[in-house]
Amino acid sequence: MTRVRLRVDTEFVARAIVCALFTLLAVNIFSEYARTRHLTGLLLLASELAVVVLTVVRRRAFRVDRSRLATVVTAISTVGPLFLSASTEPGIGPDAATAAISAIGLMVVVISKLSLGRSFGLVPANRGVVVTGPYAIVRHPIYDGYLITHAAFLLAHPTVWNVSIIAVTDAVLVVRALLEERVLRDDAAYQSYCRRVSWHLVPGVF
Repeated sequence: MTRVRLRVDTEFVARAIVCALFTLLAVNIFSEYARTRHLTGLLLLASELAVVVLTVVRRRAFRVDRSRLATVVTAISTVGPLFLSASTEPGIGPDAATAAISAIGLMVVVISKLSLGRSFGLVPANRGVVVTGPYAIVRHPIYDGYLITHAAFLLAHPTVWNVSIIAVTDAVLVVRALLEERVLRDDAAYQSYCRRVSWHLVPGVF
């Protein structure tokens, strides 16, 4: 009973931390938007909001990777983008271009998360195998969307701080994707899926 209570309390704390950091990011992004009317940051914020919402409503997992590595990887890849900071310095290219790139990434994230639904999770786990929509092309389309929106934000706000955050976060995101596959590899449905979809993130490359 104590172990179950501890697990519930831990999940509550984790969700509370994610929501608090998202609030801080929102304040920073809206402040930048009020000054510049640039849309790129707002699109990143919309992508991160989807993470917060699905974290709250996700379904219980059949199997969860509770290793220390999985915990650290999940924490860095989830919390990292919430530390990004909009700057007043000019970006690399016009806001219209970076906003368009970010919009593409956001579209990939939204469509992928709609396909995944309540099977979405943070820690590598088996919450059911999804094979439709973007998942018929690559195994981790949501992460593709993250990478695109992160790149767009970096082009709009190319500071050393943001480069550091995104370099670490996105590298860890790839590790997280591989850890998720490790959890799922014993599932017969997932084995069948992997025979049909061999690419992790980029068709023809990886």
